[in-house]
Amino acid sequence: MATDLRNKTIAFLVAPEGAEQVELTEPWQAVEQAGGRPRLVSTEPGRVQAFDHLDKADTFEVDTTVDDVTPDDFDGLALPGGVANPDFLRTDPKAVAFVKGFFTAGKPVAVICHGPWTLIEADVVRGRTLTSWPSLRTDLRNAGATWVDEEVHSCTDGPNTLVSSRRPDDLKAFCQAAVDAFRG
Repeated sequence: MATDLRNKTIAFLVAPEGAEQVELTEPWQAVEQAGGRPRLVSTEPGRVQAFDHLDKADTFEVDTTVDDVTPDDFDGLALPGGVANPDFLRTDPKAVAFVKGFFTAGKPVAVICHGPWTLIEADVVRGRTLTSWPSLRTDLRNAGATWVDEEVHSCTDGPNTLVSSRRPDDLKAFCQAAVDAFRG
């Protein structure tokens, strides 16, 4: 698996504050270990503040902003969770358009925990099956998705592969499914 993602660049989109650190770092490492190139994309330049649940964790340097890139610059998208992170992203029109662009382009997207809130705002879950943190179940159903309670779910009933997972406990399965989807 060491070079499965060689020559592939994966966007990790996070808000300036609120991403669940482990949901950023473990998929990031999985992409790197598979030979891919992860890039941290945010709505603002500088550093982003990650969280360990509700406590501040580490900060990470932003590689680029949604103002300076398009989905054409990447082979896939990862959306970490955390409660605040997707809530911030879904209120930023450029972030929402960036996410929607991956679906329009048919590129794989991997989302975990509360991350589907941004997908709901982008109106890309209708007719799709996915999982999430359980409290998003009603939101996803109201947006036209089928919600399942699974460790990881890969949905190919749409323009792209959509990998979703519930929580940090599911990261091992999520990372493997995400790498598989990014491989193409």
